Amino acid sequence: MMAPAPRGVLLVNLGTPDAPTTKEVRRYLREFLNDPRVVDISALGRWMLLNLVILPFRPAKSAAAYRLVWTEAGSPLRVFSQELAAGVRGSLGPGYAVELGMRYGNPSVSSALARLQQQGVRDLTVVPLYPQYASSSTGSSVQRVFEWVGAAWNVLPLRVVPAFYDAPAFLEAFAGVARPVISAQGADHVLFSFHGLPERQIEKSDPGGAHCLKSAACCDVSVPANAMCYRHQCFVTARGLAERLGLREDGYTVSFQSRLGRRPWVKPYTDLVLPELAQRGVKRLAVMCPAFVADCLETLEEVGIRAKKQFLAAGGESLVLVPSLNADPAWVRAVVAMVQPAGLSA
Repeated sequence: MMAPAPRGVLLVNLGTPDAPTTKEVRRYLREFLNDPRVVDISALGRWMLLNLVILPFRPAKSAAAYRLVWTEAGSPLRVFSQELAAGVRGSLGPGYAVELGMRYGNPSVSSALARLQQQGVRDLTVVPLYPQYASSSTGSSVQRVFEWVGAAWNVLPLRVVPAFYDAPAFLEAFAGVARPVISAQGADHVLFSFHGLPERQIEKSDPGGAHCLKSAACCDVSVPANAMCYRHQCFVTARGLAERLGLREDGYTVSFQSRLGRRPWVKPYTDLVLPELAQRGVKRLAVMCPAFVADCLETLEEVGIRAKKQFLAAGGESLVLVPSLNADPAWVRAVVAMVQPAGLSA
């Protein structure tokens, strides 16, 4: 009797250059920033921004930053994501075929889907590895999967795991990673630094346009208008982690990093919050980046190196970056549970 065809699992992360060189970073940024979900302006405006402002200058600077965190095994994001995929594959067993795809760069989503197709999978579960939903990350990744799967003659049954920003297993896994780091440092404050987004993208997530960013308290409560709001989901994540870590309301701060350009991004900005915390008397700061499930340039270089220098220069005594989930066993178990919910087995 033949064994049943395996179930397919696709883990999707954002991506990384193939090497920390100006040429490879330029290639990566061209693909990334040419996505209309990422730079959501007119095609002409996007072309001019990309080719006249960003690509002539940014690749060399970004390549230098990548070299500071690059490992012998390659890009940290790719290495940790591959380790996660291996852990999930081993836990799920032979009834599943598990592949990793990057929305931009390699291994691409297309190549990962092709490998799953070659293994004869009978259905597909897609896990976008972004805790909070954003059109520029989750939306773009899922759209790419739909395009590839939908172009086939035989369209696979497909399930997409939703944003897991408030999932207990995700929150408990991250708190489990953070707890010993915060304790060992004796941190007197925790900063939850999330990746930023342009305010216009937040406003576009509000179907009626009457709630998101219309008041200072718009993210404090969950209502239908902010169900898909990235900023709201970030605050929910922060509150869930603070509760599990036993942090008082004045013991943590939420901020947003990595803004680009002159148009307003979601606030408060991490690079402005850091000196404010030092001026308030915070001496030992622990920083968590719960928008990332794998350490990458934005955590290791932007926070672990640049933010640390900035905080110390402002009068702080120490800043420690809490590692991301990477391939932590509790995180592997959480992903397996997402892939294999009750009633879905090999």
